[in-house]
Amino acid sequence: MAEGKKLVIVESPTKMRSIQGYLGDGYEVLSSVGHIRDLADKKDIPADKKQAYGKYSIDIDNGFDPYYVESERGKKTVAELKRALKGADELLLATDEDREGEAIAWHLLETLKPKVPVRRMVFHEITKDAIRAAVDNTRELDLALVDAQETRRILDRLYGWDVSPVLWFKVQQGTSAGRVQSAATRMVVERERERMAFVSASYWDIETLAVKASESFSARLARVDGAALARGTDFDDAGVLKKAVLVLDEAEAKKLAEAIETAGEASVSALESKPGTRSPRAPFTTSTLQQEAGRKLSMSAKHAMSVAQRLYEKGFITYMRTDSTALSTQAVQAARAQAVAMYGEKAVPLNPRTYASKSKNAQEAHEAIRPSGEEFRTPASVSGELDRDEQRLYDLIWKRTMASQMSDAKYETTTVTLAVDAGGRRAEFTASGTVYTFKGFLEAYEEGKDEKRGDADKADDQSLPALAVGDSLRLKEVEPKGHATSPKPRYTEASLVKALEEKGIGRPSTFASIIDVILNRGYVTKRGQALIPSWLAFSVVRLLEQHFADLVDYDFTAALEDDLDAIARGEQKREDWLKEFYFGSDAQVGLRNIVENLGEIDARALNSTPIGDVATLRFGKYGPYLEVPNAENPEGEPRRVNIPEDLAPDELTPAKAKELIDAPVAGDRVLGENPANGKLIVVKDGRFGPYVQETDPPADEEVDASTGALRQAQEPDSGTPAPKKRGAKKEAAPKPRTASLFKSMSVDTIDLETALRLLDLPRVVGADPESGTEITAQNGRYGPYLKKGTDSRTLQSEQQIFDITLEEALAVYAQPKYGARGASSALKEFENDPTSGKPIKLKDGRFGPYVTDGETNATIPRGESADEVTYERAVQLLADKRAKGPAPKRTTRRAPAKKSPAKK
Repeated sequence: MAEGKKLVIVESPTKMRSIQGYLGDGYEVLSSVGHIRDLADKKDIPADKKQAYGKYSIDIDNGFDPYYVESERGKKTVAELKRALKGADELLLATDEDREGEAIAWHLLETLKPKVPVRRMVFHEITKDAIRAAVDNTRELDLALVDAQETRRILDRLYGWDVSPVLWFKVQQGTSAGRVQSAATRMVVERERERMAFVSASYWDIETLAVKASESFSARLARVDGAALARGTDFDDAGVLKKAVLVLDEAEAKKLAEAIETAGEASVSALESKPGTRSPRAPFTTSTLQQEAGRKLSMSAKHAMSVAQRLYEKGFITYMRTDSTALSTQAVQAARAQAVAMYGEKAVPLNPRTYASKSKNAQEAHEAIRPSGEEFRTPASVSGELDRDEQRLYDLIWKRTMASQMSDAKYETTTVTLAVDAGGRRAEFTASGTVYTFKGFLEAYEEGKDEKRGDADKADDQSLPALAVGDSLRLKEVEPKGHATSPKPRYTEASLVKALEEKGIGRPSTFASIIDVILNRGYVTKRGQALIPSWLAFSVVRLLEQHFADLVDYDFTAALEDDLDAIARGEQKREDWLKEFYFGSDAQVGLRNIVENLGEIDARALNSTPIGDVATLRFGKYGPYLEVPNAENPEGEPRRVNIPEDLAPDELTPAKAKELIDAPVAGDRVLGENPANGKLIVVKDGRFGPYVQETDPPADEEVDASTGALRQAQEPDSGTPAPKKRGAKKEAAPKPRTASLFKSMSVDTIDLETALRLLDLPRVVGADPESGTEITAQNGRYGPYLKKGTDSRTLQSEQQIFDITLEEALAVYAQPKYGARGASSALKEFENDPTSGKPIKLKDGRFGPYVTDGETNATIPRGESADEVTYERAVQLLADKRAKGPAPKRTTRRAPAKKSPAKK
């Protein structure tokens, strides 16, 4: 760095380049690439610190002092920053203005130990005016925000490292508990429990088309002889009526429909019109942006935040982690001016709209998410600068901001009642129609909706003809319709974010990571947009509810967030609060006391769920299965029945369990005899998919002549089995040969010849004429491939394993191996990475497209097109990957070798 320059440190390489352009030559802007250090792992704690910090990397007896270490990537970054700092006359810490950003700035200060003046530079948008204003209006580091972030990090470490081991021993290795992830998992499980307990109720109504002249509209039966007809909302979740209404069954509905059709006409008995208005929604907060991006763009919360981060760092939107709905004066003026220019003077109200923020959190930004600058760029004007997802999200943010300052929409809703004399019974139909007299903000934007339950929320936006009381209308297409009440819809990412926010669990910056964690842990899977809990989640939540009830209590979890906010505002002392949380007080038991006084935990009961009186679902080492009592020998080993992987918990009803139990075993079908050795070839359907197996001819079994399946012969009870001799070693039986079926094969259609070919894999294709090395074709975890010594090459299809010739295999090996030196295999090539200084390439690998600088590889996330990856996006992906650090190595723990006694 040239003498006299000011050093500015931000977190992101993308932000670094944007700000450098605005500040000019007097400044050098560098990136920390996120956090440079974090709480140490146990293995990284020096021997002389083990006693104090060894358990959590936190000295809980001395003020909960954390032990931090720099990551490998952080060490390199710190070295570069120190070199740059030597020639600087001032340091500006320009990380984000939230808890994480403040903590990153503090860690930089602690590590760099600058001897030049230090200022804290903050901004909410990356525009030239905002950056110049931030340089001129710096502040001191906010240590209260740092304390709040550090407290949260310590809290999560104590919670996770104390509670997770209980799950390892009682549920499954690799499971984990977390302060907010456990509460979120519980919410998803509770919704599934509600669906499992739900009792559907049936009811009927009648729909018809009412015709006046050439116009028609649909109407629905509402009352019969003055009694209101049942709707879905009239039933509770147990299928019981909540109020006195008339419930028609199928026979009554059809009989009444016939009488109405015979009558053929109805008269208008009542007509009511009501004016109404709709107001626009507030500008986006982090939560509402994630919800709307999920509803309208089908983006996950994580993906939406990643795209928003890029938009912010490129200078297109304001800071994207906020729960404020307020807009600055310049933003209000920009939105109003643009609305008038596009939709006319009436598009905006006389006075600007203001939206009060409900949050008092010190961590959040002071403005809603909006387009940056004093004049908003339209989506059309920035289309060439953004990739597809950035364009779609910017369009959403722009429209929402515009609409938030526009006029109310005005409408008129007309409700008509039609009376019919149906064979002596008075049937009344109703229909509603809404007409917008002034669209207002709806010209620009309308908020999406979450999935609604039942029929009560169905909007009726049809148009009604001009009607008057006494008018006679012809009825046609009179149709009785049966309905069944439905349970609450499962959470989607959007509705879960909304629910988390309503309960006060987590904060705007954590919603995406909460959902990402419960998905990655296998507690929740997605079916379309719906979040479905796994049986593993049921076991985890059951243990936490029974033995850590306070820790997954929603109010308790929300109170923790409030306490962290109080620390951020300087109203609560970090050490005092941690001491009460961990060691307890008169008002609180304390985490340590809970963990040390758990008592006995019945793991078997914990992992068991009765499915009516049909079977018991158990969650074992390899996943869930049904356990069915042995009907012929109650004392014998119960039968196990696999559960289809795609079967949701609420779909495992007693009837479905009975169906699975009674279903013929799809596998265990004898294909024939191996002519080479006389052994039977059997096809089976196992937990990990269908496979064929070579077995000895049956001794205690017989083959069902009608189905070809093996069935167990019943032995007479031989009384008490002979006791085993102590110390006797059981000889291990040789394992039978097995082979998985190809994806294109089925247990129902595979024949003996194909099964024998599968069992004989790997297939020898031939020998390399140059080296003499044998080339084989085989199937692996990642698909079909060729192998020559240690050199493997991917095949295009499984069928090639059987069909490829030596000549074709040699041709495959003659091609340059993917990633080998020589001809470039890159799909795109970019400029040098700012961190490593090496050129970035976009490549297509076995697991999909990725970017690399030769040192770090970063996969292109799902939902993003490789064709649309820009240089800036590639740099960001590599930076994110470096920030995560290397993947942990999997190691298998071996029992220590027994030492032989020393010789005398």
